[in-house]
Amino acid sequence: MYLVLLGPPGAGKGTQAKKLAQNLGLPHISTGDILRQNVKAGTDLGKQAKDIMDKGLLVGDDLVAKMLDERFSNPDIKNGFILDGYPRTLAQASTLDEILNRKGKVIDLVIYLNTSDEVIIKRLGGRLVCSKCGANFHAVNMPPKTQGVCDNCGADLYQRSDDNEITVRKRLEVYKHEVASLIGYYNQVKKLRSLDADLDAGLVLGQIIELSTKKA
Repeated sequence: MYLVLLGPPGAGKGTQAKKLAQNLGLPHISTGDILRQNVKAGTDLGKQAKDIMDKGLLVGDDLVAKMLDERFSNPDIKNGFILDGYPRTLAQASTLDEILNRKGKVIDLVIYLNTSDEVIIKRLGGRLVCSKCGANFHAVNMPPKTQGVCDNCGADLYQRSDDNEITVRKRLEVYKHEVASLIGYYNQVKKLRSLDADLDAGLVLGQIIELSTKKA
């Protein structure tokens, strides 16, 4: 099962992907995690990304695609994966298809976690980010084992300055504009399923598992 989770910031993609990976026994692949891992490991791609980020710039699609291409070469994805955070644009969806096609694989199912603006604002208000490794937590939905401390590396957690209502609403406007063509594309190829992600996370997880099982 090659599954993609889509949704606006605060929809719970990362949380659901991690739980889904445990339930289905498939690797959870996040472009953010891959980027951090490459930088930490000092790979050629990671060094290129670090140079870009050190200049305050965003890592381009080409570099991210190369990292994904390498990640998809690992044997642990032979039975599938849960992809979170990619694609975000129609161009990225096309790139994803090309990478997988070269490896004889295709996306089986795309689940859109449809979430209302008010719920997103509430959720992002409790988001906590690790100051060192970038891992995400939530004060209510996914709290760290020790308050204010990252479970993964022990560094301090902080709240992003852009996780405020005014900025979040602007980010949502941009996201909705970008994702419209992406949703249309996956609808056209009959791979998209939309779920109400305002519901309890456990209920949403059950629905995703049910859809995944039927598709498999």
